[in-house]
Amino acid sequence: MKIVTVVGARPQFVKASVVSEALKSVCEEVLVHTGQHYDKNMSDVFFEELGIPRPAYNLGVGSGSHGHQTGEMLMKIEDVLLQEKPDVMLVYGDTNSTLAGALAASKLHIPVAHVEAGLRSYNMRMPEEQNRVLTDHISQWLFCPTQTAADNLQKEGVTRGVEITGDVMLDSVLHFLEVAKKNPQKTAVFAQLGIQPKHYRLATLHRAETTDGGLEAILRIFRAFEQLPQQVVLPIHPRTRPLAERAITEGGFRNIQLIDPVGYLEMLLLTSNACQVLTDSGGLQKEAWFMEVPCVTLRRETEWVETLAGGWNVLADLTTEDILQKALHTQVDAAARGRMPFGDGKASEKIANALKKDAE
Repeated sequence: MKIVTVVGARPQFVKASVVSEALKSVCEEVLVHTGQHYDKNMSDVFFEELGIPRPAYNLGVGSGSHGHQTGEMLMKIEDVLLQEKPDVMLVYGDTNSTLAGALAASKLHIPVAHVEAGLRSYNMRMPEEQNRVLTDHISQWLFCPTQTAADNLQKEGVTRGVEITGDVMLDSVLHFLEVAKKNPQKTAVFAQLGIQPKHYRLATLHRAETTDGGLEAILRIFRAFEQLPQQVVLPIHPRTRPLAERAITEGGFRNIQLIDPVGYLEMLLLTSNACQVLTDSGGLQKEAWFMEVPCVTLRRETEWVETLAGGWNVLADLTTEDILQKALHTQVDAAARGRMPFGDGKASEKIANALKKDAE
């Protein structure tokens, strides 16, 4: 069996690191990197740290409008598929790379396997929601991280090929957090940033709905960060950096430490040792939950509804007042963590076994 796997963004590199390892004994895998994340700190470092084989194809698409980016990916992925003639297309998550890979395969009648199927925010204005819904409805294998995800698919009439595997990100966190803790070069990140474990808050901002409001939107968020009693460490996405730097200059903020994007191992250490996470990311809110770090999600909805139990993750409007209220006054309930809704840390093996079984 030959599988073509399409990745393009750093969360997908992380997921691929554990799934590709599980697939080694099952199939020949051809890895395609669309180039959606192309900055060294957003891309190359992940392949180096996680031991992912270099992609067989790097399409070099880069940034652009959604239509331009997705269209260019679609054309280039189709060329790869015509050359490789795979049995299966494997895609992850909800990016433009995900949709382009799924569409290209579907048009050529190549079965699609979707890892992280069934997630829903029920906000169709989000590009990610559009991508995940469309991908689910043209996939033959739908690997769901939770029961909630499978239930979402059932509501839409999608029941064939659905399997609850657990979350591959849990597989990754369980493995790579221990790797990071044992690596002195990675644990040096605290000294390099001048911070002490549990005495800082970690933030990320990158989604379009966060940044499309321009300078004033970022200023509202930063005014809340400025009033928090601990320093806010903010690894900044290259696309967001100019706006963030301008906001810090104009607002005179001193409590926000902008840093370049860090590798996955450093990010695991920064997350696990933060006293709180503030993010608009889908993946980071869930990783915070895995590591028992309270999280404020800077969005009105989340596709990871399981994390909301017990106040471990709370949603905040993008206003200074609501962010500050949620960050300072949310109490977590330890008893709410009694059940693990994300599986047993062996999702990758289950995905590989399901593909192998169907191939036989």
